[in-house]
Amino acid sequence: MTVSVEKRIEELRSEILKHDYNYYVLAQPVISDREYDLLVKELEKLENENPELITADSPTQRVGKDLTKEFKPVNHKVPMLSLSNTYDEQDLFDFDRRVKESLSENEKVEYVVELKIDGASVSINYVNGKLKTAATRGDGSVGEEITNNVKTIRSVPLKIDTDLMNKYHLKDFEVRGEVFMRIDDFKILNKEREANGEKLFANPRNSTAGTLKLQDPKIVASRKLNVFLYTLINEDQEPESQEQGLKLLKQLGFNVNDKFVVCRNIQEVLEVCEKFERIRDTLNYEIDGAVVKVNSVRQQNILGNIAKSPRWAVAYKFKAKQAFTKLLDITWQVGRTGAITPVAELEPVQLAGSTISRATLHNFDEIQRKDIRVGDTVVIEKGGDVIPKIVSVVENERPKKSQPTIPPDKCPVCKSKLFKPENEVALYCENPECLAQIKGRLIHFASRGAMDIEGLGEALIDLFVEKGFIKNFSDIYKLKDKRSELIKIERLGEKSIDNLLNAIEKSKTQPFSKVLFAIGIRYVGAGAAQKIADHFNSIDNLIIASEEEISSIYEIGPSISKSVKQFFADKKNIRMIEELKKAGLNFVSEKREIKKSSFTDKIFVLTGTLSGFSRDEAASRIKALGGKVTSSVSKNTDYVIAGEKAGSKLSKAESFGIKIINESDFLDMLNENE
Repeated sequence: MTVSVEKRIEELRSEILKHDYNYYVLAQPVISDREYDLLVKELEKLENENPELITADSPTQRVGKDLTKEFKPVNHKVPMLSLSNTYDEQDLFDFDRRVKESLSENEKVEYVVELKIDGASVSINYVNGKLKTAATRGDGSVGEEITNNVKTIRSVPLKIDTDLMNKYHLKDFEVRGEVFMRIDDFKILNKEREANGEKLFANPRNSTAGTLKLQDPKIVASRKLNVFLYTLINEDQEPESQEQGLKLLKQLGFNVNDKFVVCRNIQEVLEVCEKFERIRDTLNYEIDGAVVKVNSVRQQNILGNIAKSPRWAVAYKFKAKQAFTKLLDITWQVGRTGAITPVAELEPVQLAGSTISRATLHNFDEIQRKDIRVGDTVVIEKGGDVIPKIVSVVENERPKKSQPTIPPDKCPVCKSKLFKPENEVALYCENPECLAQIKGRLIHFASRGAMDIEGLGEALIDLFVEKGFIKNFSDIYKLKDKRSELIKIERLGEKSIDNLLNAIEKSKTQPFSKVLFAIGIRYVGAGAAQKIADHFNSIDNLIIASEEEISSIYEIGPSISKSVKQFFADKKNIRMIEELKKAGLNFVSEKREIKKSSFTDKIFVLTGTLSGFSRDEAASRIKALGGKVTSSVSKNTDYVIAGEKAGSKLSKAESFGIKIINESDFLDMLNENE
């Protein structure tokens, strides 16, 4: 091998990557397909002759040969948050008001408005200028690694320019965006699937999400996925603004949607959102709204986050598309809590890229209010472009013999008498042994956000419940004792059952917060479960806690605390916990080594706006030093940290004689202890 061969390989790689950028990002190719193919073939030939020179960032290595047998969990260094939705002018003005109320009076606020791409979120990590890993959003805290599949996307650079990396201190950074499929490519894919007798995808978003989880990168590459990047995360030197971040991403060679607009006020934001909605149908990719972000990163950090959404950004959802169809029937479904939900069975109709045959009717009050009857011609739309719903009835097309809808008085599954609690619109089946409730609880328990038992989906749970293999959570962990019976079930067999049993065993490693969410306490979502687990550290501490103590947790309200106490007051639930303990599930949080400090076991309450931290950041710093953060002031509170515009909590703290510290005092405490 000569030096000239090594040099030629580098020249070819650089040239091919440049042409990839011109073609897939700029859509401005400067050479023909034939000329491009000749460059690739020359590179492949030289690498095959000199395999020791093949590197992971070579264009020839985009499409791997090995199957991805497992999508490993990836912990996001910075949570991938979801956006709160707004639907009209007033919602946007309310968002603007909240932003300004949380900042100092002299602060000027600019907004950046971007298209909301309807695809699948992705996070890509680069180390020393080379693509290292890529992951899905997952639950926001933990995603799944999809590096091999993301590498097949030609608009994703495998490496970035060394000079730019050094200039912007990009040694270890992350980019985030939305993977999507162009509408033209989606139509071609569905035509191919139809010709092969395969099931068609409902819309580009579904096909994108499904493609990213395929095991074979060759199939992924054939489906021509694309990506728009919109966030750069770099701890060494973060951009000063969202606009600067987008421009830097483009300079680094990432595919950035150039339709973003910087606005001086919320009125301009509204005008841009309306403009985006008008061009929606002219684009070759699906969008379902606009994203509005505070431009200044400094202001973003002050505003912080709430639960799983940032306070500095919202999604402005476009008006839903509508269609007319006929209501064939109303069926009643039983959820895991026993709530009875009416579902409209519709004559199939195309709407916003999907075939719709069912729609939610929410509850019987909704049916009465809209006077919805079987046989009606109805107007349907996708609420927030996701869940189909009936908007109204075309009364002049109603059949003459139609009858008003009557709610059931018995559970459609177990025939138990239904109950309607006072001040609630829902009807409930109160029989906890109802098969529908059992299945619903088991489906929730095994779901990805809970125990994450891969392979134990709705169909298999239905089958196992019907055959009597499982009827409660602990039965799942006893399935290993029934292996010989399970492998005899048609269409399952040894391999699939062993995979399932391994997944069940693996689920025992799920943290306490996930287990708490999985057991299905009413109102306790994934976020609330995490906060409760962090506060109490074990299920035993939670069981004996008072309602007041639970509701004092930061962002945990009285409805959640009351529901938690009611759940553990039921002896059946206590027995269920004991069974799951015996099975080996985690009911204790992992103990972190926290050195003794002046924060240890002290209870803090945050009130008002802090200039140097968001409330979430302040709370995290306190917890890291062994302190606790609650949302309400009580006689047990040790410190109240008062920022600007502190409210009634400050007055209450003064009346109790609780120590009040300002942001400067708080910062001094942190510096002394960290």
